[in-house]
Amino acid sequence: MAADKNYVVIQIVLKEKFLGTGSGNLTELEQAINAQAALGYRLHTITTASSGSKGLGGGDRIQATMVFERL
Repeated sequence: MAADKNYVVIQIVLKEKFLGTGSGNLTELEQAINAQAALGYRLHTITTASSGSKGLGGGDRIQATMVFERL
């Protein structure tokens, strides 16, 4: 369980919206951050990397890697 660790690392793949700009699932990222905050962790570091496309209409993927530190 995460509560007994000093650091927790989580990766989430964000899907680009088909139309417009921005991610189609930022709420998933927000939920992950809030879930760790509720366990007594704060976001220490976040990095993003392109993880490719799923083809026509699939949208690009961006991988967010987050490191949380226990308070």
